[in-house]
Amino acid sequence: MTDATFPAYTPAVHASVFVGTAGWSLPRAEQARFPGDGTHLERYARVLHGTEINASFYRSLRPALYAKWAAMVPGDFRFAVKVPKSVTHDRRLLDCEELLAAFLDEVAALGEKLGTLLVQLPPSLAYDASLAGAFFEVLRALHDGPVALEPRHATWFTEDAAAELAQYAVARVAADPARVPEAAVPAGSRDLAYFRLHGSPRVYWSRYDDAWIDALAKQVAEATRGASAVWCIFDNTASGAALPNALELLQRLPS
Repeated sequence: MTDATFPAYTPAVHASVFVGTAGWSLPRAEQARFPGDGTHLERYARVLHGTEINASFYRSLRPALYAKWAAMVPGDFRFAVKVPKSVTHDRRLLDCEELLAAFLDEVAALGEKLGTLLVQLPPSLAYDASLAGAFFEVLRALHDGPVALEPRHATWFTEDAAAELAQYAVARVAADPARVPEAAVPAGSRDLAYFRLHGSPRVYWSRYDDAWIDALAKQVAEATRGASAVWCIFDNTASGAALPNALELLQRLPS
């Protein structure tokens, strides 16, 4: 690691909590819970305070589109934006400075509504300290805001890997279903906690029951004691379960 300065950990007095879903489409069965006129995003943002943009993973999005979305939501709303697969899956974190710079130029149009970047790695990409360090050096030279990493190879869930992430102020996502037990809890940077709930036992489809949401609410409450921001994104959207689960969690958290 170089002598570059990275975002420092500062204990939070009151963490900002962003509960939402991957995307903001409102299934017909849930639309009555998001009243009022406007687009799905405008209605969504009156109830929930965060969402995850996944379209950026698949293709470049125009800055004008990001700016349009930012203008539709209240001042306290934030977007998490997924880093393109050209960086994570095609280049596998190597030689991607130009791709990252182009992506960051696009998302800059969100302004203060940009909450965090989400870097999701392919399941086949094992942890390599040199590769990770080189990638995060490049990323941190371009971006000093919050970053969450969702690795999916078992080698990333070690103390050494978590320590390197913490050095670069990168939070390791707590995911469900967890590929190894350590994947279920946040790690890395203590300033950001990011939960991604994909649905289990059937990924993207299963709805979480009340007992599971109760346990998640306790995890989120615990995370707020140290982090400045806590994200909880439901990705079980295929069956329409994500929105009800997000609302159920929101009801269990302090207002």
